[in-house]
Amino acid sequence: MIFQNNFGQHQRKHRRKRGVILTTQGLQKLQAAKYETELEENSGKRYTLEAMSDRTGLSVDTLMKVLKCESGVDKQSLKYFFHAFGLKLEKDDYYFPQSQGDRVSQPPDSPEEPEFPEGQVRLNSLFYVERPLIDAKCSQLILQPGVLLRIKAPRRMGKSSLITRIIHQARLQKYKTIYLSFYMAEKAVFQSLDTFLQWFCASITLGLGLPNRLGNYWDELFGSNISCKIYFEQYLLQQIAEPIVLGLDDVDCLFQYPNLADEFFGLLRTWHEEAKNRHIWQKLRLVVAHSAEVYIPLNINRSPFNVGVPIELPPFTQEQVQDLCQRHKLDWSTQKVKALTELVGGNPYLIRLALYHIYHQNVTLEQVLQTSLTSPGIYSDRLKALLISVEQEPELLVALSQVVNSQTPVELELVTACKLQSMGLVHLHGNQASISCKLYLNYFSDRLS
Repeated sequence: MIFQNNFGQHQRKHRRKRGVILTTQGLQKLQAAKYETELEENSGKRYTLEAMSDRTGLSVDTLMKVLKCESGVDKQSLKYFFHAFGLKLEKDDYYFPQSQGDRVSQPPDSPEEPEFPEGQVRLNSLFYVERPLIDAKCSQLILQPGVLLRIKAPRRMGKSSLITRIIHQARLQKYKTIYLSFYMAEKAVFQSLDTFLQWFCASITLGLGLPNRLGNYWDELFGSNISCKIYFEQYLLQQIAEPIVLGLDDVDCLFQYPNLADEFFGLLRTWHEEAKNRHIWQKLRLVVAHSAEVYIPLNINRSPFNVGVPIELPPFTQEQVQDLCQRHKLDWSTQKVKALTELVGGNPYLIRLALYHIYHQNVTLEQVLQTSLTSPGIYSDRLKALLISVEQEPELLVALSQVVNSQTPVELELVTACKLQSMGLVHLHGNQASISCKLYLNYFSDRLS
């Protein structure tokens, strides 16, 4: 009987030994230290899992468990990980998960395997690939009073994911933050400047959790621009003591309305200039993201696109794709990684889509590489959507036909070239365009010949 009691106690002790998981604070602290180390010691290049394994003395599997924050690891492993990047593990950096029998509970929003790539990559995702120099630079710049960050890249290159992380870094500093996509606005909002600016102010007010006071500050005598500025200066910025980070996504929606765009972008430029001289406007930090080159005429002295800090998101490098393969538990040769990277031109979304399906054994790499007009495979929906978009605008159809059927870059009209670039279909060299990747060349060359 004594033996049975001891054995039962031993079982209970064994069950309690579940390991620990990083808290959100601990993960953020570790990632920030890793960024700094990569900048200082690795020329800004992201450490691969193998490199981190060498640095920490931990296995790749353990590192993945730590970074996914889903299953427990022993506390000593966390100490080693933190120590390798000059940190000390504190009590607030980890927690003991609750148990259900012998099963370690998972956070409700943390998948146990690669998530399907759609929209922005969630904050704690293991499958977000940092661009170390860019991510770290943005995290530092957003702390500067009155800063304006301009993020430009074709669609599905990671702009929204980067904005989310900039906003997250700002929240860690106790800043107030608002994310606003212009795709959220109904078409009627864009029909007049007054309606648009009131929608804009109301959206920001809602994001800050303040009562709507537009009626108190909007004055027809002053006009929409000045009313909007007064609303920010005398109400929003007065009510909020902390800095406010405003993330504006998909602002190129406004390019369809040149007069409205000219006024609104001029307003943003004015606010940025005000911050150079007035403390109250230094509280406002702007992050503006767009897919296309600015192809509408804007007054050079009123445009926000020639001031602030430009941030361009490049395609994934072969090294980054290799790292992402490892996170999907795919042990690929350099040749395989190169083949996939070249097929999709390093496009983050197209790469993740391929790795997701290969991980789930829905398709092989060889089948992905054979994607063609007759068998678009896993890229079918994306390719059809692009084709429909191009066919809706005859000038785009003609221009893309010229590009895919030419061996050399093609000179295109500016607006057409910018629209194709925003869709990710072409690379621009001035006004000259070339197809962005083999996948699009394979699909569109026969269709548009």
